[in-house]
Amino acid sequence: MRVHRRTGKAVTMIEIRTLSNTPETVDQLTDVLISTVAAGGSVGFMHPVSMEEARAFWQKALQDAAEGHRVIFGAWEDAKLRGTVTLITGMPPNQPHRAEIAKMMTHPQARQRGIATRLIQAAEAEAAARGKTLLVLDTAADEGAGPFYEKLGYSLSGEIPDFALKPHGGLTGTLFFWKKL
Repeated sequence: MRVHRRTGKAVTMIEIRTLSNTPETVDQLTDVLISTVAAGGSVGFMHPVSMEEARAFWQKALQDAAEGHRVIFGAWEDAKLRGTVTLITGMPPNQPHRAEIAKMMTHPQARQRGIATRLIQAAEAEAAARGKTLLVLDTAADEGAGPFYEKLGYSLSGEIPDFALKPHGGLTGTLFFWKKL
């Protein structure tokens, strides 16, 4: 924590770093996933997400990261994980130039603080460093992050209606976005 020069108020620093498969990391990722889904976040799970289901997901995702198929970033505030995003880099042989942004989550208690923007910027920088020139992602049409991604320069390709269930039930469309790096 540091003190703002002009206001004198305490300012908490957010650190973005890649995550590895440790029990503490899995615990914190599990909390972010469960809290995100409970708050209505459409990230591929239905509410309520069990601890076992969330832990198994993150253990598998972190194993994929260790094998080089993805990079999982975390936004840390002191020792607390506040958000995460995944950059999927393991693509088919005819798509070596692209990567996918997935599982963008900010803990409900940490939203509207620029964390998601910093996570996406880290993922974009990593993709560029790996020679990727195209990023793709999708988000729910209902209460999703479409305007957020547009603000960051992503272009909407279109919507598929009734693509997925919302975490608390009911269908939602999915918006597909892309961005050239």
